[in-house]
Amino acid sequence: MIRPTTDRVVVKRDDAEEKSAGGIFIPDSGKEKPSRGTVVAVGPGPLLKGGDSATAREPRDVKVGDKVLFGKYAGAEVEVEGQKLVIMSHGDLLCVFE
Repeated sequence: MIRPTTDRVVVKRDDAEEKSAGGIFIPDSGKEKPSRGTVVAVGPGPLLKGGDSATAREPRDVKVGDKVLFGKYAGAEVEVEGQKLVIMSHGDLLCVFE
């Protein structure tokens, strides 16, 4: 699969809505990219400055499988093994759905 570095997170976007709230079907050209997705990989986090050891890292508050919300233009889109993914900084995540 894919292993992000330092503070990066890999997210698989949710599928775009097929219908509007009023029941009207939306063509592909009119669909907006969803800003929700599922975390598929999390980097180890940046090294802590002044920590006890050279391997102490900042803890992550997201994990694989979490449903998240992120900025509309956050990250870089890539295709890995036929899957469209977004690689972004941990700071680009806005919230985790519980």
